[in-house]
Amino acid sequence: VFRFFYFNMGEQIHLPKNTAPFFPPVNTKQYPLLALLLVIIGFSLLSWFLVYTVTYKVERRNISKELLVATFSSIFLGFGTLFGMLWGGIYL
Repeated sequence: VFRFFYFNMGEQIHLPKNTAPFFPPVNTKQYPLLALLLVIIGFSLLSWFLVYTVTYKVERRNISKELLVATFSSIFLGFGTLFGMLWGGIYL
């Protein structure tokens, strides 16, 4: 059974006594370092991917290598952007 509570602005909320405090998995002081590090790694992989696709002929390219590098580049850039926004105060 779900109960919906509507609180007024001045009303105090009482939590159960066995409620544990929430600690984020990543310390907020680490956001700048993580953002810069992940974006640098992502752009490094992106530049390697671009150089690979431009310099190699179509016959010599390997689609699995391209997909692997593009996937990891996307993951690193995505998490780097996420931590950059968290660092800037844009909480998602």
